[in-house]
Amino acid sequence: MTASALEEIKAYPVGKFYWNGAWQTPLGTGSFDIVSPVTEETLLSMPQAAEADMDAAVASARTAFDQGPWPTLKPAERAEILTRFAALIREKGDLLARVWTMQAGTLPGMAGNSAGYSVSAIDRNVALADSYPFIEVFDQYDDFRAIVREPVGVVAAIAPWNAPLATMLNKIGPALMAGCPVIMKPAPETPLEAYIVAACADEAGFPPGVVNLVGAGREVSDYLVRHPGVDKVSFTGSVAAGKRIASVCGDRIARVTLELGGKSAAIICEDADLEQAAKSLAGNIVMLSGQNCAALTRALVPATLQDIFLGHLSAELDTVKVGPPEEEGVRLGPLAMKRQLERVEDYIRIGQAEGARLAYGGTPPEHINQGYYIRPTVFADVKNDMRIAQEEIFGPVLSVIPYETEAEAIAMANASDFGLAGGVYTSDVQKAYDISRKMRTGTVGNNGAKADFSVAFGGFKQSGLGREGGTVGIEPYLEVKTLLFDEAPPNL
Repeated sequence: MTASALEEIKAYPVGKFYWNGAWQTPLGTGSFDIVSPVTEETLLSMPQAAEADMDAAVASARTAFDQGPWPTLKPAERAEILTRFAALIREKGDLLARVWTMQAGTLPGMAGNSAGYSVSAIDRNVALADSYPFIEVFDQYDDFRAIVREPVGVVAAIAPWNAPLATMLNKIGPALMAGCPVIMKPAPETPLEAYIVAACADEAGFPPGVVNLVGAGREVSDYLVRHPGVDKVSFTGSVAAGKRIASVCGDRIARVTLELGGKSAAIICEDADLEQAAKSLAGNIVMLSGQNCAALTRALVPATLQDIFLGHLSAELDTVKVGPPEEEGVRLGPLAMKRQLERVEDYIRIGQAEGARLAYGGTPPEHINQGYYIRPTVFADVKNDMRIAQEEIFGPVLSVIPYETEAEAIAMANASDFGLAGGVYTSDVQKAYDISRKMRTGTVGNNGAKADFSVAFGGFKQSGLGREGGTVGIEPYLEVKTLLFDEAPPNL
């Protein structure tokens, strides 16, 4: 299956970039290698942009915004093209799933659904064409007073490697609906989804320069963020990179949305179903091989129930098959890259050195001799100030932290630089609500790790700035202009 995906993607212009409505030969000579996390073999070599490529892409988007029709079209007119765009991406759903598995080792069961839930980011914004107040008139006055919401300008959309399609569409969906041209900058490790998206944009009929694609490494990506022709940056990735982007955008007052890391806490109450909680959290840490910013990686458990909970957790993890993603029954595939495996292994050593008890896993699977694999790992007797409880590991590692009182559990949940997600495991929905209102985090689920981009997604503190998804997701791509006229214009 992977071989056929590789051959199929080679039919795309993967040696080029896309700007000004056409595939362009790179102006630089750099390249990236896509390496299989299953076999450790190099699959493809992809072009790496030079600053001249970024200049060309920004100029293309700048012309589309300053001189092109896209920003001034009616929302319904933009929605018509976006509807075609979404349909074309859906048609490529099978290929999108297979290239995700090929690049990152994502399990086919999850990858197979990726196009459907990812394209919903476009669908949601198309639906806003008729319902969102792009023009809001204040009827209580005798004269004409209104606010109009206009596109913020050229948007740099920078996506990570762990969920490349969904994160990219969550950026360009609202940006395009708002009237903003976009420059897609995918992660070097997983660029292929963006190439498929660009090909679909080309076929959908966007005006030249509205959708652009350039692949780049750290230095040229930084050049894009610093570029005076870029009005807004939307970034998903590490806190370190997010801080850099925020400082650069702050220096020139560019708009910015950041979706960064997490070290999310699950508070397990005394009345919780411990077996259900263990199944839920075991499934959560193995999903995407733990490479999920919103994963619940701190389990706060009543001290008297810790050992019972660990027993249920071990029993559930014993059922998790580790192996190549396309092998039947596998629930935990490889980490996406060698450096990720090394990072996780380093943190396992750190946890042991800090005095936490290694209660499960912590070693590579014995039956696999190639690829970037690690068994699901659980630490017990973790103190909340340990590094394994405070720093994002980004792998299938869970820290179990005992607590004495509910108030202590809430305080420990909030004693973190992050605030992206959270969970409250209890049979009492009122208790879940009361605790959730005291947690300083962007999303809280009852009895599970939950997220819903049709409502909103984003974090407190160092987990980011702004929100993606839902109606609020389009707002960062719009500027508000106040109009005060003697009378209403005949055509709004």
